[in-house]
Amino acid sequence: MHLELRAATAEDTRSIGEAVAPLLAAGDAIALTGELGAGKTTFAQGLVRGLGFEGHVVSPTFTLVREYRSGRLPVVHADVYRLDQLAEVADLALGELAEFDGIVLVEWGDVVESTFGEHLVVRLDLLDGDLDARQITIVPTGTSWAKRWQPLCAGRW
Repeated sequence: MHLELRAATAEDTRSIGEAVAPLLAAGDAIALTGELGAGKTTFAQGLVRGLGFEGHVVSPTFTLVREYRSGRLPVVHADVYRLDQLAEVADLALGELAEFDGIVLVEWGDVVESTFGEHLVVRLDLLDGDLDARQITIVPTGTSWAKRWQPLCAGRW
């Protein structure tokens, strides 16, 4: 199972993130993947906005982890791009964070995907010749997404 979407603009990417937000439940983990500049933070902005957070969402590249707590569910937003060793990733305890009553959202999540149980993978790919357009592929892992998958696919894209 997977869903492939095209976002023509950065706001479209945010809107797709926002559309995923109502389907999220406490304890969900999302691995954001894609090359540098693919729109991982832009997607995160929409997702966090969709959960009701009204503040500014920025990449946690230099802080490693940011928290957003004023929405429907709290979000721990991590970026593991700058971590050199798996031990440094383990120090963040992302698997344990996924068990708390919020959402764990990880940029460069393919690096830590094995630390999560069931989760959602969101891959963002640049499209040749268009600086703003993205291919967004959403892949659920695990049975907890089975009930939520159909509403996600039925979204207005």
